[in-house]
Amino acid sequence: MLKGSDLLNLLCHAAQNFTNTKTMVSTMQDDKKNAAAYWSANLRLITFCMSVWALVSYGFGILLRPLLSGISIGGTDLGFWFAQQGALLTFIVLIFFYSWRMNRLDKKFGLEE
Repeated sequence: MLKGSDLLNLLCHAAQNFTNTKTMVSTMQDDKKNAAAYWSANLRLITFCMSVWALVSYGFGILLRPLLSGISIGGTDLGFWFAQQGALLTFIVLIFFYSWRMNRLDKKFGLEE
C-alpha cells in the first residue's frame, strides 16, 4: 500500500516527466522549423547562383551572342568573351559567393563549425 509521501513523490515525478516530455516535443518542433528555414534559405541561394550562372553561360554566351557581337572587349566581341572566359570567371566568383553566404547562413542558424 502506498503511503501519502510515496503517492506525492509519484505524482511529482509524473508531473516532472510530463513537463520534460512537453519541453522535448516543443524543442523538436522548433528544430524542425529551424531546419526547414535553413534548407529553404539554402535552396534560394542555390537557385540564385544557378540562375546567374545560366544567364551568363547560356544567355550571354549563346542566346544573346548576336546582340553582344557589336561590343568589343579584348580584341573580340563580348558574346565570344562570355562563351570562352566570362562563364568560367563568373562560375569561380559564384563559388566564393556561395561559400561566403553559406558561412553567414550557418552562423545565423547556429550551425557554424
